[in-house]
Amino acid sequence: MKEKKSLVEAIKEKGKTLEAEMSFFDHLEVLRWHLIRSAVAVMAATVLAFVFYDFIFDTVIMGPKNPNFLTYRLMCAIGERFDMGPEFCITEIPGKIINTELAGQFTLQLNSSLLAGVVLGFPYLLWEIWRFVKPALHDNERKSASGFVFYASLLFACGISFGYFLVAPLSVNFLSNYTVSPIIENTITVDSYLSTVATLTLGTGVVFELPIVIYILSRLGIMTPEFMREKRRYAIIIILVIAAIVTPTPDILTMLTVSFPLFLLYELSIGVSKRVYKNKQKEEQEEYSN
Repeated sequence: MKEKKSLVEAIKEKGKTLEAEMSFFDHLEVLRWHLIRSAVAVMAATVLAFVFYDFIFDTVIMGPKNPNFLTYRLMCAIGERFDMGPEFCITEIPGKIINTELAGQFTLQLNSSLLAGVVLGFPYLLWEIWRFVKPALHDNERKSASGFVFYASLLFACGISFGYFLVAPLSVNFLSNYTVSPIIENTITVDSYLSTVATLTLGTGVVFELPIVIYILSRLGIMTPEFMREKRRYAIIIILVIAAIVTPTPDILTMLTVSFPLFLLYELSIGVSKRVYKNKQKEEQEEYSN
């Protein structure tokens, strides 16, 4: 009787294990289709960028290398308006951009088109991630995170704009004019230029996702507003160091122009963490009262 009972229990346990394994593989299958649809969207945007590559390369990619770029023209206008001196007005970006590989220009078109596809397809990628995660959330979690795709896309777009129109051109100008010795002439490979502009632009877009990351960490109980307030002084130092590196002149106004959005981003993250913390306390109180 005991053997029969143990056999039945073993069969039940095996059934539970098989059911769990099937559930796991079902989730993998669902995730695979979300990733496939995201990849298709990115590839469609990449093909679109490849077709209109003349505009993307001449106007977008080479924009920070062009003295007529919007940022440089605004800096000249501001410098003239407030009498900030000729060094604030950028009229020339030294350095010749060259290609050193046989397939270099073709590879450049493919890589830059893919980067443009990733940027254009990023909101759809976030939407697919949200569709995959949403069924696993509770009702209150779904409600509190209902604007995930919108806010994450908005922050990414703001970060891309900030990186492209401010961080990238100021960095390109600084690095192009930086010389160890006048006998060394800057001859820049196109891969190096594209890598610098793409890293600064996409990197800033990722940095601007900080409030979303703080929201997730706060929901998990890893991050608290008290901790972020305590570490504010270190965050300010890091932001000022970054701003000092990318600004073309040592004046305080330019450095604050770069650092001010990053200060706001950090304070916004503190507010997000505070709101999540209060909501968690409210939910815990309601569960305790019930």
